[in-house]
Amino acid sequence: MIWASGKCVEFGEESIMERFVRSPSDDTARMMLPRRRASLFVLLAIGLAGAWAPIVEAQQTTRQWVAPRTADGHPNLQGNWSNATLTPVVRPAGVGPVLNPEQVRALEGGRAEFIEADLVDSDPNRGAPPVGGQLTGEARWDAGAGAVGGYNQFYIDGGDHIAIYNGEARSSLIVDPPDGSRPAYTEEAGRRLRESREFLAQFGQYDNPENRPLAERCIMSFGSNAGPPMMPNYFYNNNYTIVQTADHVMIMTEMVHDTRIIRLGTPRPLPDNVRPWMGDSWGHWEGETLVVETTNMHPDQRIVGGGATFSPSARAKVTERLTRVDEYTINYEFTVDDPGTFRRPFSGQVPFKALAEQVYEYSCHEGNYALSAVLSGARAQEREGGN
Repeated sequence: MIWASGKCVEFGEESIMERFVRSPSDDTARMMLPRRRASLFVLLAIGLAGAWAPIVEAQQTTRQWVAPRTADGHPNLQGNWSNATLTPVVRPAGVGPVLNPEQVRALEGGRAEFIEADLVDSDPNRGAPPVGGQLTGEARWDAGAGAVGGYNQFYIDGGDHIAIYNGEARSSLIVDPPDGSRPAYTEEAGRRLRESREFLAQFGQYDNPENRPLAERCIMSFGSNAGPPMMPNYFYNNNYTIVQTADHVMIMTEMVHDTRIIRLGTPRPLPDNVRPWMGDSWGHWEGETLVVETTNMHPDQRIVGGGATFSPSARAKVTERLTRVDEYTINYEFTVDDPGTFRRPFSGQVPFKALAEQVYEYSCHEGNYALSAVLSGARAQEREGGN
């Protein structure tokens, strides 16, 4: 879901421009909104109509642009990049593959209004929140904040713009199948899911560290942020640092500082029973494009993201293509081919935009104490005879 024209637009079964659902009360909205300056977004919303044609023209003329080279003569992808965007992974029903300028203005302008409302001062005479916290009715915000403001919009930076790819304002990151959907799951995938649920049903969710999510344990980034494929998490820290050498490419994800080491050259595959986090990645250059093929993905890793992640099978293969098309943009394409999970391959396209800011070390303050506190709290409840 995203915010448009002061209301929450949920990418669901109805049209993207018709599905306006309830917005929180003014007080609740002010509690949830991000603590960031909104001037940039307001200017973007106001100026988008006039700027639309130059944006498209500029991206179309990037074919003549020549990427800078590294010392070994390959395109230089190095630097800090972000894939944060309002565009969802899966296309909403009833929406075409490309949004028109009016739709983009509504969505991006609505996000600007949402942030601008945050600058309104809170009522100093407001009463205390209800016992147990203040629920908004929107699952995303309630889950993130835990009803008590733990993760309000101050911390959220999921994106403020629609993804522009080759001059087109995309309505989804998945482009194949043509309707922007994920393919149906296989029977094998359903069996794996049932077996996983049956196994986990033996334990309480706070029995062991292994029962807690990978992100909570700071093992892997949220969703499919680290990849492959490298997808936005729609939460925060959608930033990457790329470093190249003659025989390796390193891609570090800010979220949980996951780092992929991509070896260049003739692949020397790992044994089938060795399945590391983020898989086994080998790359090669095809002209201006870095092509990366990844296999042997860890069975507990969650990939793709955007509201529905999945665990890859042992047969999963992800192919990525990174092409620097101008000074500020890397066109990122991916194809997921996992016959053990999906009935057909699917592909997507995500623009990575250059960051002028420094990417600092990820350090989640909850990670210092959260896991031990959660488990010790559960043990205390057991001693007291609680649930």
